[in-house]
Amino acid sequence: MTHLSQLISLGLRNAHPFLLASCGLDNIAKVCVRYASKKSSTSTSNRSGHARPKHRGWKVQDGTNVQAGTILVLQRTTRFHPGLNVGFGRNGTLFAMEAGKVIVTCEQIDPNWEHPWIKRNYSGREGRVIYKKHFNVIPISQHNRFKVIERI
Repeated sequence: MTHLSQLISLGLRNAHPFLLASCGLDNIAKVCVRYASKKSSTSTSNRSGHARPKHRGWKVQDGTNVQAGTILVLQRTTRFHPGLNVGFGRNGTLFAMEAGKVIVTCEQIDPNWEHPWIKRNYSGREGRVIYKKHFNVIPISQHNRFKVIERI
C-alpha cells in the first residue's frame, strides 16, 4: 500500500495542472499516462513531392569507346541531337548504332518542322538559327572503300 501511495504522489507531481483539475482520484490512471515527446511516424517534410530521380542526361562522355546499342543520352526534350551512327529512340534516347568513339559537337540544326518532337520543343523559333549538341560515333574500323586515283 505504501508503494501505491508513493506512485500516486509521483504521478500527481509530474502531471499537468489542467489534467489534475478535471479528474478525481478514480481517474488517476489517466493522469499517469506519459505522452510521447517525439513524433513517432513520418514527419511532414517526408510526405510527398520527393519523386525518385530519373537519372537523365549524358551516360557516355566525349572520347569514350562504346559498343553498338550503348545508350548515350536519356532526355525528355530534344536537348541533344543524333549525329553520325547515332539513333534516336521513341522516348528521345540517343544510342550508338555502331561500335566506335563518341564525339560531341555543337552544330547548327535545320529541324523538320513537321516532326511532333520539333513542334513541341521548338515552337516559336521558326526562322532563327539554332545551335545544338550532336552526338556522333566514329567507327573503330573504317570501311576502306577509298581508292587512290592519282598521286600528288
